[in-house]
Amino acid sequence: MAPGEGTGQIDRPQAGPGETPVVTGGGLAEEPVAGHSRIPTASGRISEATDVHSEDEHVPFSPSQLSRIDEALTRTSAETGLLFTVWVGALGGRSRERAEELHATLGDSAADAVLVAVSPGERVVEVVTGEESHRRVDDQGAKIAVGSMVSRFTESDLVGGIVEGLRVLGDHAGSKH
Repeated sequence: MAPGEGTGQIDRPQAGPGETPVVTGGGLAEEPVAGHSRIPTASGRISEATDVHSEDEHVPFSPSQLSRIDEALTRTSAETGLLFTVWVGALGGRSRERAEELHATLGDSAADAVLVAVSPGERVVEVVTGEESHRRVDDQGAKIAVGSMVSRFTESDLVGGIVEGLRVLGDHAGSKH
């Protein structure tokens, strides 16, 4: 099956302390997994996110916000045939390298994947593409998407920025062939 199509399995980078990976596009979740939260969306899909690992135990997104991100990921992945993933959490001083490490954890899917890594506390956004996905989402397309995200982030709209960035990346990638 192509990336982003319903496979019954959701790929997700592994979380470290203080990090929150958010859902990837594509697939219906089947069995509950310990350490993950799941909510049904209006379309009947299950939106899934790894629990937050932080001292304050503050969940960064409400169920409706997770649903918006999940719907954007699913739509963008389905329309383009690429696997889009979002990571929200600290990236550290070497943000690009950390984002590339997260992208690599997607394993066999990494070549067709686009990872959007957002570190609100550090004011950093990284877009990492795989070997195949880079042919459709080049550096200029990623730069435009980051600009659209940052514009929303400056208005204190983290979810809106992520959704808008995914829309721009999807538009730039075009429909699957």
